[in-house]
Amino acid sequence: MNFKTGDKVVVIAGAYRGKEGTITKVLRAENKVVVEGVNIVKKHMKPNGQSAGSIVEMESPIHASNVMILDPKEKKRTRIGHTVDKKGNKVRTTKKSNSNLD
Repeated sequence: MNFKTGDKVVVIAGAYRGKEGTITKVLRAENKVVVEGVNIVKKHMKPNGQSAGSIVEMESPIHASNVMILDPKEKKRTRIGHTVDKKGNKVRTTKKSNSNLD
């Protein structure tokens, strides 16, 4: 998976198709990401000693194949490629405009 926390992505499939947001959490073992403002679910919290019970809205993970990275130059969705810079480090680049993501 080529996504990192803080990447701007757009949802390409599902009920939230077309929505944009930033990745807040990456779950590599499950191949899922949590995107800000996408896949909102209501969670019922049990009461405990400090607080009363409540219903909390939170983001739920979506599969990484349902999101694509946004190109910083063209503001369109694109795929991620890898190139080697002058120092010999491997960096993530966009396929549309060949701009660095790191």
